Amino acid sequence: MILNDTQIRALAIDAKMIDPFVEKLSTDGVISYGLSSFGYDIRVADEFKIFTNVNSGSVDPKHFTSNEFVDFKGDIAMIPPNSFALGRSVEYMKIPENIMVLAVGKSTYARCGIISNVTPLEPGWEGHITLEISNTTPLPAKIYANEGLVQLLFLKGETPAVTYLMRKGKYQGQRGITLPKV
Repeated sequence: MILNDTQIRALAIDAKMIDPFVEKLSTDGVISYGLSSFGYDIRVADEFKIFTNVNSGSVDPKHFTSNEFVDFKGDIAMIPPNSFALGRSVEYMKIPENIMVLAVGKSTYARCGIISNVTPLEPGWEGHITLEISNTTPLPAKIYANEGLVQLLFLKGETPAVTYLMRKGKYQGQRGITLPKV
């Protein structure tokens, strides 16, 4: 069952599932964020790791190093053409044991060729969401900090035998942008 705004609000407040929590969709001159009918649009914070090929390296998820990106902090991040960046959510999430969350890219960015990876947030997981952002265009792309980037969809089910917390998942409790781990 997908949760609606009333159910999401109750979990956000009572179970502290989303912090900070924005009670209604903010749309005035910004890419929307906050509570919607069947989801919650989260914001990207003002810190980014933007991939670069300055060091002629390669991306290896088993041996990832900081040589592949530059750190950027600011209101507007520029992602180079056909490149990629990592960001993080403003919101800190605490997912209840009977909830599964899917993070999907917002159509405003998708219509500009900027794609956010579909990411699951498993039952029992908590932390800032590390956001993966691809610029699929041949032009530089702007990402606006503290505005909406992805929408979260909340699915309710029976509590699983083993949650992310129970199995001590490698990304449990992450703060800030978290790089790949094996």
